[in-house]
Amino acid sequence: MGGIEDGEPPRKRVKESSGEFQHLPNNSSCVEPITGSLGDLMACSQPLQGDGETIGSKGVIRRKEFIKIITRALYSLGYERSGAVLEEESGIPLHSTEVNLLMKQVLDGKWDESVATLHTIGLTDKSILKSASFLILEQKFLELLNVGKVMDALDTLRNEIVPLCINVGRVHELAACIITPCAVPGVSSREIMDAKSRAEILGKLQGLLPATIMIPEKRLEHLVEQALDVQRDACVFHNTLDGELSLYSDHQCGRNEIPSQTLQILQAHKDEIWFLQFSHNGKYLASSSKDQTAIIWEVKENNQVSVKHTLTGHQKPVMTLAWSPDDSQLLTCGLEEVIRRWDITSGECLHVYEKQGVGLISCGWFPDGKGVFCGVTDKSICLWDLDGGELECWKGQRTLKISDLAITDDGKRIISICKETAILLLDWEARFERMIEEDQVITSFSLSKDNKFLLVNLINQEIHLWSITGDLKVVSKYKGHKRTRFVIRSCFGGFEQAFIASGSEDSQVYIWHRGTGELLLALPGHSGAVNCVSWNPVNPHMLASASDDRTIRIWGLDHVNLKCNGSHSNGIKFMI
Repeated sequence: MGGIEDGEPPRKRVKESSGEFQHLPNNSSCVEPITGSLGDLMACSQPLQGDGETIGSKGVIRRKEFIKIITRALYSLGYERSGAVLEEESGIPLHSTEVNLLMKQVLDGKWDESVATLHTIGLTDKSILKSASFLILEQKFLELLNVGKVMDALDTLRNEIVPLCINVGRVHELAACIITPCAVPGVSSREIMDAKSRAEILGKLQGLLPATIMIPEKRLEHLVEQALDVQRDACVFHNTLDGELSLYSDHQCGRNEIPSQTLQILQAHKDEIWFLQFSHNGKYLASSSKDQTAIIWEVKENNQVSVKHTLTGHQKPVMTLAWSPDDSQLLTCGLEEVIRRWDITSGECLHVYEKQGVGLISCGWFPDGKGVFCGVTDKSICLWDLDGGELECWKGQRTLKISDLAITDDGKRIISICKETAILLLDWEARFERMIEEDQVITSFSLSKDNKFLLVNLINQEIHLWSITGDLKVVSKYKGHKRTRFVIRSCFGGFEQAFIASGSEDSQVYIWHRGTGELLLALPGHSGAVNCVSWNPVNPHMLASASDDRTIRIWGLDHVNLKCNGSHSNGIKFMI
């Protein structure tokens, strides 16, 4: 890509069952066997034999807790008989007799009895006891009001709810519904007395009561998900969808989960390729070149990439481009020239944006797709509507001659390189500015998908990852690529943007682990400087790189025995 002159800066329930709530332990030592299942072998109650109070090789899992959590999971999945068998077989009841009685009373609508039983289940925290009592008495109030027993409801409010001295705002809402007939805030009157509503009260009680008294819903699922999260986070090469994780074995990805094999070489450009970017939906790739054209490439269902449109009209090299939020249009920006807006379906130029006496050097979209913004050679930032009407323009030291621009998804902050060693974070609504300041010259930057991080390329062959929420700070650094003369661009990518990729002047593509900063791969193949890389935001196994060698390489998973067949079609060389 064009060199830099001296003195210039170089861019996841199953059905919820009420069976558990209705299940109460009895004194029978046998349960009805489940025909054709292991229930035949489990019909009579025998205590589960274990090595002691704990199980597992490390002795840190309490046997009683482990069995209770499994029992809870069985009931949650709707396997009431299996849950009952486990309680009988292990001799470990899921809940105490008092808790079972409380749950039955709530489901039966026996509110006074419920409150009385609540005091017998072993609660020592008075605030929890009050909050649980409030939930039960509120339901009692609502049901009385719903059947027209207004005086009884008022008595409950005055003499039972108010004395608890909590949730004053909610008490006022309930009182207002007695004074003025109205819908009870936050509750559908048609649902007040149904079983679902009472089951929901149990759910809320479960959230209040300590886990030692009432096992939380889906506790086993939560523990398993935590274990998977730990395995995934510890996997340096993790780049697969969560749906591919299995419980049958420990998870571990290999390097082959990172795109490292050239699958296609795209050769439609006639000169150096300076910029490329996948669309948000991952169905298209756009590239811009020194040959004064931009190309829209279509990503087929088989992940093969082919030319859709070649966009001509610029009179200077095309520096950069930007996809509209809905991917229906594309902006292309000529080198200190004009910005063109294109229709993706037809390839037609819809509008040309220009400013008298100055050139445009960068472009972007409003998050709602109803306007565009650009950096200008006079160091200002301008906002236009789609028809080219200027909405606002900030003058002064806002951008450099070579500059990147970005806007956050909420539309509030515009980000630009405003000085050789500084990036401006401009809250254009509040007119509030913050600055990221580096010791070295900044050449380019990239904004993360969640708008919380900024990837900053520096002239000293380092890439810094800045957190831009709260205090501005560098959280990671990436080294190993080469940059001496040209603007080299990097990007976030992979599953949950867990990797950083960058071009390099040594003709390679570099990939680091985002969290650790470890250099994972250096991918050879290009014969010229790699100016820009883009990771498909939908397909974590597809990466694209653009080079001075006039080609785009599409990188995919490294399959065995890939061979180049040397065939060419429509400016594309397939690697098979």
